[in-house]
Amino acid sequence: MATLVPRIAQEKQENKTYLDVVNSHEELCGLRKTLMSRIDLVIEQANNDKQVYSEYSYLWTESRQEYLFYFLHFARQLTEEEIALFEEDERSVKKVAPILGQFKEQIDHYEAIHTEAMKIGGIKTFEKWFRADIRPFKQTLLNTIKRWSWAFKKNLLDHVIDSLEELNEFIKVTEAGLSVEVAEGDYDNLIKVMEFLQMVKDKQTAYDEMFDPLKDVITVISLYEVDIPEKTLLQLQELPEKWACTKRLSVTAKQAAAPLQGQEVGKLKARIDEYDVKQKEARAKYQQMRFYSYNCKSPYEHLSTANTEIEFLESHVKELQSEAALFEVTVPDFPLIEQCRMENKFLKQLWDYTFLVRTSIDEWKTTAWKDIDVENMDMECKKFAKDVRGLDKAMRNWHAYLGLETTVKNMLTSLRAVGELQNSAIRDRHWDQLVQATKVRFTMSDDTTLADLLSLNLHNFEDEVHNIVDKACKEMAMEKMLKDLENNWKNMEFDYEVHESGYKLLRASEELVETLEENQVQTQNMMTSKYIAFFLTEMSAWQKTLGMIDTVMAGWMEVQRTWAHLQSIFLGSEDIRIQLPKDTERFDEIDKEFKILMTEMAKTPNVVVATNVESLPDQLSDLHKRLILCEKALSEYLETKRLAFPRFYFASSADLLDILSNGNDPQKVSKHLTKLFDSMAKLKMTEEDGKLTKVAHSMVAKDGEVVQFIEKCPCDGQVEVWLNRLMDSMRATIRDEFAKSMTTYEDTPREKWLLLYPAQVALAGTQICWTTEVSTAFSRLEEGYENALKDYYKKQISQLNSLIFLLLGNLDKGGRQKVMTICTIDVHSRDTVGKMITQKIESNFAFSWQSQLRHRWDEKEGDCFANICDAQFRYSHEYLGNTPRLVITPLTDRCYITLTQSLHLIMGGAPQGPAGTGKTETTKDLGRAIGIMVYVFNCSEQMDYKSCGNIFKGLAQTGAWGCFDEFNRITVEVLSVIAVQVKCIQDAIREKKITFDFMNSNIPMNPTIGYFITMNPGYAGRAELPENLKVLFRPCAMCVPDLRLICEIMLVAEGFLEARTLSRKFITLYTLCKELLSKQDHYDWGLRAIKSVLVVAGSLKRSERDRPEDQVLMRALRDFNTPKIVADDTPVFLGLISDLFPNLDVPRKRDPVFEKSVKMAACDLKLQPEENFIMKICQLDELLTVRHSVFIVGDSGTGKTKTWKTLIKTYQNLGQNPTHTDLNPKAVTNDELYGVINAATREWKDGLFSNIMRDLANLTTEGPKWIVLDGDIDPMWIES
Repeated sequence: MATLVPRIAQEKQENKTYLDVVNSHEELCGLRKTLMSRIDLVIEQANNDKQVYSEYSYLWTESRQEYLFYFLHFARQLTEEEIALFEEDERSVKKVAPILGQFKEQIDHYEAIHTEAMKIGGIKTFEKWFRADIRPFKQTLLNTIKRWSWAFKKNLLDHVIDSLEELNEFIKVTEAGLSVEVAEGDYDNLIKVMEFLQMVKDKQTAYDEMFDPLKDVITVISLYEVDIPEKTLLQLQELPEKWACTKRLSVTAKQAAAPLQGQEVGKLKARIDEYDVKQKEARAKYQQMRFYSYNCKSPYEHLSTANTEIEFLESHVKELQSEAALFEVTVPDFPLIEQCRMENKFLKQLWDYTFLVRTSIDEWKTTAWKDIDVENMDMECKKFAKDVRGLDKAMRNWHAYLGLETTVKNMLTSLRAVGELQNSAIRDRHWDQLVQATKVRFTMSDDTTLADLLSLNLHNFEDEVHNIVDKACKEMAMEKMLKDLENNWKNMEFDYEVHESGYKLLRASEELVETLEENQVQTQNMMTSKYIAFFLTEMSAWQKTLGMIDTVMAGWMEVQRTWAHLQSIFLGSEDIRIQLPKDTERFDEIDKEFKILMTEMAKTPNVVVATNVESLPDQLSDLHKRLILCEKALSEYLETKRLAFPRFYFASSADLLDILSNGNDPQKVSKHLTKLFDSMAKLKMTEEDGKLTKVAHSMVAKDGEVVQFIEKCPCDGQVEVWLNRLMDSMRATIRDEFAKSMTTYEDTPREKWLLLYPAQVALAGTQICWTTEVSTAFSRLEEGYENALKDYYKKQISQLNSLIFLLLGNLDKGGRQKVMTICTIDVHSRDTVGKMITQKIESNFAFSWQSQLRHRWDEKEGDCFANICDAQFRYSHEYLGNTPRLVITPLTDRCYITLTQSLHLIMGGAPQGPAGTGKTETTKDLGRAIGIMVYVFNCSEQMDYKSCGNIFKGLAQTGAWGCFDEFNRITVEVLSVIAVQVKCIQDAIREKKITFDFMNSNIPMNPTIGYFITMNPGYAGRAELPENLKVLFRPCAMCVPDLRLICEIMLVAEGFLEARTLSRKFITLYTLCKELLSKQDHYDWGLRAIKSVLVVAGSLKRSERDRPEDQVLMRALRDFNTPKIVADDTPVFLGLISDLFPNLDVPRKRDPVFEKSVKMAACDLKLQPEENFIMKICQLDELLTVRHSVFIVGDSGTGKTKTWKTLIKTYQNLGQNPTHTDLNPKAVTNDELYGVINAATREWKDGLFSNIMRDLANLTTEGPKWIVLDGDIDPMWIES
């Protein structure tokens, strides 16, 4: 309102309303708020008061009529569920009439509410200023309550009035009826009087007991001041007397009618007997009616006539029964009429169904053959059959019922036959067979209807129809298959790939092979079918065609594979052509013939046309036989080469052929030297006139160490000859270097002496000198000089410190490795002497000294020998290069003793124990200690007795050692044969044979042979060794090594002076990590992990020589392990490091230039250079510097693949020329991944991994070479 009031006194520019003025006035605003709050308070109080009256709301919301209805029928109110049930079915809830007391309760209830409502006030004031008038509501409420109360009162009053009026009326009518005079023979009046007498008798009990309850009702409603009509009160007084008079009158009337009643009873009985005769006649007549027969023409007319007669007889019965009831005469039952009535009803029902079935079938019969819907008809027929079965059992023997049932059954059978005949497989020949079976003339055409088919009486020939249709379906399947064969092979063509010779090699696609196998099985099955007769000729032709395709393809692929394998050998190797002239000539003929066949085959790509040449299988068979002869000759030739140079047994056939093919080119053969020698990788050839000759003057190790031969080694002539010459030169050179080193050791300072000779010679020389010096100390002890060993111990410490300072100096990579290796062995030498001092050993015959591997130089022999206990080994002078050696722990010593004793006793050694305990490495290290070649073979289920036999044949002739890793992965059957092979070798050594018979070959024996097997019993899928094999090997249990000692010695070798203290911290950390961190599959706190960290620590030590050693180790431990620690374990791990290295916070070593390159690479790959992502890539790069193999572990979508791809891109940007190949190892089988030996041909087929590994190994680039195995890890593939 205030917005509508303009302000009178205002400026022209202003346009304010009264509300605007009020809003801008602070005091008025306060008053307004106070007013509004008071109004709100009053409204709230009024609303609260209103809620008090809501308890009466049911009085005007519920229906009085509905409430009263349920009360009168059930004496209570029903629940919602009971109301719903009652509405569905009135019988579902039991009805109970209310008694007078319940009426009184209801009335009292509403009277009490009325009294309570009267107390409601008329006017109420809230907060002294708001008045509410409640009087209209109160008056309405009181009126409503009175209506509820009156509904029950009125019902009681109406009940009294209606009951008395009904009785009064009955008395009047009855008195009039009983007052009629009945003369003799007046049958009608007699009947009327008898009816009134019966009515009085029926109602007497009810009326006698009516008056007292009515008086009680009058008493109750009088309490509530209900006005009762005077007439009703008068009737209540008079009617009892009137009712008594009526009863007396009925007695009088009954006595008067008694004589007449007796006469009529006799007449009535005679009529009953007469009726009984009539019913029997009627029943006999009914049973003769035609409608019982299924062939009845007009059943409904007969039924109608019969029904009229039955109705007449039934009316007669009713008259007799009513009269008999009045005269109290018993009327017998008349079952024959009742039976007629029942049967008439059943017959009407039966004939209704019969006509329904007949009309339906007649309608169906007109349906054309092509339009017959058998499914719907069958459903209708089944419904008819079900309905017929549902008819009353009394009909089952009637002819009409049996006829109907038979009709429906026959129709069902016929429809099944028709449904089968609708099969698309049915041909004209099958209709002819059906006509012959039914002996009915019939011709199938477009005008054929169902009636024509039913005329064949198919229900009598269901089996014949089924057999014909079954035959048709089978023939249709054959017909379809013949069409499929035609379609499949019409366009089926071979694939081709071009051979290096230019000819097209045949390649059968996977689809072709699968189709051929499937079709051959199908044709074979069809040929055995009993329905083949019609298609026998065609199917036989296809069987022959497919068989020819299979034969030709199998033969062709075999010939093609062998030809491709031999072609490069016989045509590409001049040496083989010279050595095998007859086989070369034979292969040339084969080559010419097969190339003609390949040319012809390339012209005809269609498989059927190309293979179905009659002479082709014989040609291929002949070529295959001749190729086998060539293969056999080649195999024998290779065997002669292996016998000439036994180390060829350890090269694959492909590598051996490559060596033989390039035998005149030492540079090409040199790439295979690492497979034949331990460390020799290349040869340095002399030059003449700027050109390389075939004379080698030096050998180069894998690690780059160069050793000059004492005499130049010619590398010409047959390859096996000059390789033997090379091996002799290698051994002679190493032996000569040994001799030189022994003469100069005393005269040259040790630090300089080490650098004068190859690493192998320097290391063995220090061991020889150690043995000599310890022996000298023992001699001085025997002479009485008590401190001899202690003085030597001090000398050893001095020598070791000199080496450590040397390591901290500027050494090249080779020199550093050499000094580190000598350091490793020197620490063991020092500890051995210290241990003997502690044990107070005074004789060189003590076991503590005898059990050590002691090298000595024999002046007479001019050679080095290694002694341990009572075993002695001549040094084999295999060139080992500048390789690291194992840390020697007490466990290593025990293993050395066991293995050397097993060789001494002419047995094999069998170290066994958990992973990471050094089984294989200890065996290899022992071999290096005595300068012998050690071949390590990774055993698998694919190894058979022949492949193992070839290995033993090579070992026996070379005198090398063989270490069979995971030996118990080989199957038990093969292990039994291996036991015989090993026993054969042992017997030859024991008998000191120069040659012996092995696998049907007489081969020379080199007694230095050694064979060792390592086993890990804890893995699944391991075989138990046979007893005859166990006894040939001496077992050696490898437990967990002394990690602290290994750690200490390696730290010393890396140049750490505080090695002992730091090693304790190192091992404590790893032990706690193993116990306290979560169990993750990728965590490794074992020996291999320790070694990697120590290498990192050594590189950090050399890069920052001024940094304290504890900081260096702490940084290595933290930075190397952090990448593999999961997020939940990181705080625990860092806490352990801070506890072991308190108050140390060394920043992570970073390479800003490399990190910048990584970020650029990430951007090049359209990735965000996020800090954590860049750090992971840098960590991966750091790991790759110390580990050959790295796992990138994480859930899907965490960036594993992108990490290595970004690092590869970084290497590319830095110009390092990286190479990588990725594959999923789970996508192929183990044989496809690693390769497999063909059991029949003994030919090795490379797998994916083998091919990739070989290709990467043959690359001449110096950049990173990666094989990325991107897939789930499981032992089935990763062990190999």
